[in-house]
Amino acid sequence: MKLIGKLDSLNFASKYLENLFIDEENYIIETVKGVGVFNPSYWLETFKSKLTRNIIEAKILYTSKGLEFHIKRFSVSQDRQTLEIAGITSYTNKDKDKSEFISEVIELAQDEVITRLDIAIDFKDKIPTRVIRNLKKNRKSFNWINSTYLKTKGEKKSNSHINIIIYPKHIKENLNDEIYRLEFSFRNSYFKKEFKIKDLEKAYEKMEKTITKFSGLKVAIKSV
Repeated sequence: MKLIGKLDSLNFASKYLENLFIDEENYIIETVKGVGVFNPSYWLETFKSKLTRNIIEAKILYTSKGLEFHIKRFSVSQDRQTLEIAGITSYTNKDKDKSEFISEVIELAQDEVITRLDIAIDFKDKIPTRVIRNLKKNRKSFNWINSTYLKTKGEKKSNSHINIIIYPKHIKENLNDEIYRLEFSFRNSYFKKEFKIKDLEKAYEKMEKTITKFSGLKVAIKSV
């Protein structure tokens, strides 16, 4: 029997990203960092994270349902903007609108390039020991706050290929039951511009094989 892997984050890049959201009744885009504009405190207040130096342009996409999303232009890919949609899989009702927004985006952005997909696998109580053992065959673990990161010897703070993280979901969302999340974060170099939004199912097939290779788990990825 296969476990369910849930899509928890979706990022994609486009040369004409803002053109997807020109419907002013449903979307508003505000510049936080750009030519003649720099308001890092507002970004911090909205997303609880700082603007980093590699972000040369930052905007906030507001939806009519009260959602807020990052739009970034990075120094390494100045001809493209990246839309980041994170935290899709939740145990509360707060992310229902986010899932609906992703469904809309998938229809709008069929030909745009995927740059990141996070897949979440949740376990009640504890993650099986055999899974941890498989993950540690070629990786070492280190702890940061409530999370455990599994990294290869060559990895440093960030990794543009695959990040593997374990953390207590019940603490993050203040749940009554213990739920531990195993998260595989597939990044831009994993996709190598081979996959567009319309190729999501093919991307899922590739990621399922990678998850099995690293963890021994047989997983079926469920989209929104």
